[in-house]
Amino acid sequence: MIELADIIRRFGPDYLNAHSDNMLPSHRRAMDDIIRCRTEALGGHLYCCDTCHTPVYAFHSCKNRSCPKCHTEQTKKWLLQRQGEMLPVPYFHVTITVPESLRSLFRSNQKEMYGLFMKTSAEAILELAMDPRYVGAMVGILMVLHTWTQQLLLHPHVHCLVTGGGALNNGAWCSSRSKFLFPLPALSDLVRGKFLCRLKEQRPDLSIPSSAWKQRWVTHCTPWGQGVQAVLDYLARYAFRIAINNSRVVSMDKNSVTF
Repeated sequence: MIELADIIRRFGPDYLNAHSDNMLPSHRRAMDDIIRCRTEALGGHLYCCDTCHTPVYAFHSCKNRSCPKCHTEQTKKWLLQRQGEMLPVPYFHVTITVPESLRSLFRSNQKEMYGLFMKTSAEAILELAMDPRYVGAMVGILMVLHTWTQQLLLHPHVHCLVTGGGALNNGAWCSSRSKFLFPLPALSDLVRGKFLCRLKEQRPDLSIPSSAWKQRWVTHCTPWGQGVQAVLDYLARYAFRIAINNSRVVSMDKNSVTF
């Protein structure tokens, strides 16, 4: 099987020469880690069978978030931790997408932009849910950030699991309607307004495209299932997802890769 590490070894040097001026340190580190993963470069442990005394040497994993050899165990561990946080109630799957006009700013200021985007998205969901016309209570949210598509295009968006109901001030539970959480146009406008106003305050040096203030951000909301099962059905597909699994690589020659 051709692995992602093989592709980076073959084409990595040329790629680095062509893009070294604008390549993010995290991307360079991911390439280095994937190449070294489970090789002698990272060392390892020597095991010995108690019965036949055959020695077996196991190389260490890189544990990089983007490595196709490492993310499976990370996913299982993370999902197990999240299961203990889920409530035995229905959930909604909410997605919020950054408009194309802002994506170049996001790529150039990732830590600040993504943090602000997730925070204002959560604030907007909580604010709308507190409205007595919709839920009228404090909902729970679990969010996962994605920054690309399966075609490897920059496409920042968040996936949210939102409880179908919430806690009242007295601690009692208030259920939402079974197929409606809140109006999506209101969510779109609220996220946009909160994000852009906060960004303008925090980074007055950035030039925000005028279209970003007018364009409606794409949002979706779908009833998603009950409790822990919602985690298994949803987060197993999104948490710790990487760009290209080794199983997606079909072929490689001296000039190209097919996946």
